Formats: sequence, C-alpha cells, structure tokens
Amino acid sequence: MDAFFGVLLAGAVPVPLYPPVRLGRMEEYHRATARMLSVSEAVLVLTETRLKLLLGASVEAARPRFGCRTVEELSRGDGALSVAVSPQSLGLIQFSSGSTVAPKPVVLTQAALMAQMAALEASLPSPSGGVPVGVSWLPLYHDMGLIGCLLSALYYPGNLVLLPPEVFLARPALWLRALSRHKGFVSPAPNFAYGLCLKRVKDEELQGVDLSGWKHALNGAEPVSAETLRRFVSRFSRYGFSGEALRPVYGLSEAALAVTFPPSGRGLRSRSVDAGVLAREGRAVGGARELVSVGSPVPGFEVVVRNELGVELPELRTGRVYARGPSLMKGYHGDGDGTARVLGADGWLDTGDLGFVAEGELYLTGRAKDLVIIRGANHAPQAFEECVQTVEGVRLGCAVALGFTPEGSEDEALLILAERAGSPDDDGQVEAQVSAAIVQGTGIRPHTVRLLKPGTLPRTSSGKLRRGEALRQFLAGELLPPKRVGAVSIMVEMAKGALALARTGREG
Repeated sequence: MDAFFGVLLAGAVPVPLYPPVRLGRMEEYHRATARMLSVSEAVLVLTETRLKLLLGASVEAARPRFGCRTVEELSRGDGALSVAVSPQSLGLIQFSSGSTVAPKPVVLTQAALMAQMAALEASLPSPSGGVPVGVSWLPLYHDMGLIGCLLSALYYPGNLVLLPPEVFLARPALWLRALSRHKGFVSPAPNFAYGLCLKRVKDEELQGVDLSGWKHALNGAEPVSAETLRRFVSRFSRYGFSGEALRPVYGLSEAALAVTFPPSGRGLRSRSVDAGVLAREGRAVGGARELVSVGSPVPGFEVVVRNELGVELPELRTGRVYARGPSLMKGYHGDGDGTARVLGADGWLDTGDLGFVAEGELYLTGRAKDLVIIRGANHAPQAFEECVQTVEGVRLGCAVALGFTPEGSEDEALLILAERAGSPDDDGQVEAQVSAAIVQGTGIRPHTVRLLKPGTLPRTSSGKLRRGEALRQFLAGELLPPKRVGAVSIMVEMAKGALALARTGREG
C-alpha cells in the first residue's frame, strides 16, 4: 500500500503486478513478469526486501530505467509531494487476468476510477446507523481487492479489515472469524472461496462466530455455482448467515471492475436451461443446466447482447456481451489496434463474454474464445466442467474442458484435463466416471480424459484456469508433474508465519 500511494503522490502511474507464488514455476513467472514490465514501459520496480532477489531475472530482462528498489529503501524520504491531477490523468494500469490470452495492460483514468467507486457506493447500501466495515483477503494487485476494497474504502466513509490471501488459503475459517469479530458488512470473494469454506472449515473453528452482520456477500471473478452457494447458506445459516446476503456480480478489468449487480437483499436467482438448445440454437429454454443471474447494470452502465454481426438480440438469446459506462478503460497501453478491436468509437466494449438477458438481468454462459465446437454446436466449457465436478476423484475447481482436433481426424472433439484428488492407481476408474458424468449431463462423450497431478493446470495470477494455455501445453507434451524443489512454495512459507500470528489470537 505504501508503494501504491507513494507512486500516485509522486505523479507517476502505478502498475500492480503479482508476486511469485510457486518456486517450481519461477521460469514461467520471470517470462510473464518481464513481458508485463516491458509492455507497461515501467521505469522502476518497487517491491519488498524478501522478494527483491526473486525478481532478479525479470528485472534483468526488462531493464527498467531505475532498476528495482524496495519500499524500505525509499521510505526514508521526507520531501512533501503535491501533484495536480485532472480527471483524464492516468490513475492506474492494471493487467487483465489473462485467462484466455496474455494479460493486457488496461489504462484507467482518474475519472474512470472515481466513476467506478461511485457506482459501487450506489450498489452497496450502507447500514442504518454506524460505519460500514469491509473485510477482504483478496490480493491488492487485482481489481476486486485494489479498487473494490482498498480504494473504495477511501472513497466512501467506512473501515476495511485486510487479511493476507495466504492466510485465507491456509485456514479459510479466519475469513469468517474476521467477519464476525469486526462485524463485517461487506466482503467479496470468488466462487471457489465459498467452496473452500465448505470443504475446509470445521465447526469447532467457528465457536462464537456471528455472521448476521454480513449483508453483502459478493461473488464474482469466476463462474458462480448455485449449488455451492445453496450449500454455503445451509451450512453457515446456523452462524447467522442469511441467503439474502448473496450477491453474484459481474465485472472485468476493462471496466475498472463492476458492470452488473443484483438487487440488495434478494439473494440468489437462477434459471435452468437446455444446454443442447443453447449450444445449437443460442436460445435459453428450460432444461437441466442451472445458470446464475449476475444482476442488472450498475448506475451509469448499459449492457446489451449482440450476435456475430453486431445486431442486438432480444431477451433469452445468447450472444456476445457488450458494456458501456463511465469507468471503461481508456485503452490497452501501447496497443491501439488491440484497443480498437474491443472498444468502439461509440463507447461500447466487447467484453468477450457470452450470455443472455432475462427480465433485465444478465446470465453468463461462457467466454467466446473458450467455446468447444462439436458437430457445429457451440458448447460453453463450463457445461462440461460442471459435470466433472460431480466426480469425487477430481479436485474441486481443477478441471478444464477443451476443444481439439485428434490426430488423424478433421473434426473437433472434447478433451477433459483434470487434477486428481486421489491415488494415480485410480486414474482409469475416475476417468471413466468423468466420461460417464459428462455423457449423462450433456449427451456429449469426451474423446480424451486425462487426470493430472495436483497443481499442474496453468492458472492466472488471480487463480483462474487458463484453458488456452492448458491446451497448448497438452498438445506440446508439457503437462508434466511440477518440478520437485528443495523448498515449498513461497505462499506456504508466508502462510506459516501468518498462522503463527493467528495462533496468538490476533483474529480471536
């Protein structure tokens, strides 16, 4: 935080980048970081002392003008700074998650940031009496943590409690305990976090916990599972949590953050659609696949769904989701062509997401670049991945469905890559169960199902699975077990220290 606000006070533009997470993938990390430093034209890298040595290869490759310095080295300055900014001054360059392509440098102006925070304030009614408290473990190098939590807490009166992400991952109960202790009013998280609480939180860890004050349980950044949320309500209602607090939301880096929110206090709304008709005809008619509403546009935004010709579609017809609003990006830094491909002169942004509108609310069905095309029908990978998650031998949230052309064939077929939850000796049986679950759920039989070692599938810095990169690695024969190294991951090491503090009772 010191570095971020220091950069702003110095009149420069902050570019948050994610730290190294896995020692076994440092080469991949250095390549990605060097690219982002180069693309953003960074002149200085600011980091912590404990991370500086680990960044060496990235900094050496990118060669920023002022090298790499630590916050500790620069914290001794005593000069007062006062920099004038205008609404169109650059406020932030944030990289998109990179789930389908390499992360892109999204340029946000001061006006865009202020507009986004105003929209968030309007979408999150304050409690009657008292100051709202936000609780977050989300990384501050991503939009939901940085803009949705940190900057928003500065924009409107409120308090913010921050937990290190590694603490939540190691012990999810500390998130719920923090919400109880600090009377958290709002707390956002991706869908996997709610699932992790169901899997890892023990009842004995929640003695005395009261979640009745948690009125805005935001769920975004990845596909939302209605079943996971229903189970969350069932499990934690005994601690005062209300299903009315659930608010699945939608946003993206190019919009600064939020695009749609459901009404406050309503809870979950979903529709069940026929996956086959959706894939073949693009119509949302009744069926077995459950999709969750992510609400209607936040104040100042518009959302429409268009076909491949750019024609706006009526409700219940699936197409590409377009958004327009005051917090949209100025463009991709240094990439005019890339900007022009997604941001029209009329201000409409092609989000790259697919979905339909029903009763004025948006339902997402997938990403355009992730579609699996089988016998001319466009299938969202999530339809297959949801089936995979019903098989006990597969790790939760660790499966991708991909379209590929098998050797000797001219037609695209279905490939499933999933991380195993049990012994490799059971792979054959689990793969057969995965195939059967997909046939039962979608009517499509996978050509190939492969189980992988945990931690193998590539992910973005925010934890999203990178389907395109997974396919590339599979076809190149690179999807091998992670390298063994003489140390555990950095994140686990950080978690150990944080848990030591937690045991002293800092979080109750």
